[in-house]
Amino acid sequence: MALLQLQTSLCKTTGFIRSPNRSPRVYSVVPAIRAKVEPSEKSVEIMRKFSEQYARRSGTYFCVDKGVTSVVIKGLAEHKDTLGAPLCPCRHYDDKEAEAAHGFWNCPCVPMRERKECHCMLFLTSDNDFAGGEQSKEIRAAESDSLSCEGKGFLQQLKHALSIDADS
Repeated sequence: MALLQLQTSLCKTTGFIRSPNRSPRVYSVVPAIRAKVEPSEKSVEIMRKFSEQYARRSGTYFCVDKGVTSVVIKGLAEHKDTLGAPLCPCRHYDDKEAEAAHGFWNCPCVPMRERKECHCMLFLTSDNDFAGGEQSKEIRAAESDSLSCEGKGFLQQLKHALSIDADS
C-alpha cells in the first residue's frame, strides 16, 4: 500500500500562502498542504520493465543522468497507483483524473508515439545531447547523489512536478 505523507508548504517570508482571489499583499492563515505518495515496489517494477521494453522497441535511450530516469519512472508508478494509469509526471494538470481517463498524456504520450518527443526526458533519441547509451534501468535510491549540477536542477524540477497539491 502506498505511503501517504503530508507536509506543509509555507510562504518563505510570512509562513502563509497567498489567496488567489486577493491582492498580492493579503495572505490567508491556512498553510498549503502537499501530499507525497510513495509508489508501490510492484508499480515501480512494472513501469521500469515497460520503460525498458518501450525504449528498445522505439529505438530511444534513457537520460545520461540516471537520477532523472529514476524520478520519472517513480512518478509514472505513483500515477499508476493513484490514478490507475501512467500519466506523465512532468506536466501540471488541473484535473489529473480526467487527464488520465482521456489518455493523451498517459505514457507513452501522443507526442512520444507520433514524433518521439518525450517532455520528461525518459525516452531520448540518439541525437539528443542528454541521451545515454542505456535502454535498461535498475532503480536505486542513491542515484541522485552522482548527478551533475544541471541534472540536480532538472531533478528538483521533476520532484516538484511530482508533488500533488491537496487543493487541486
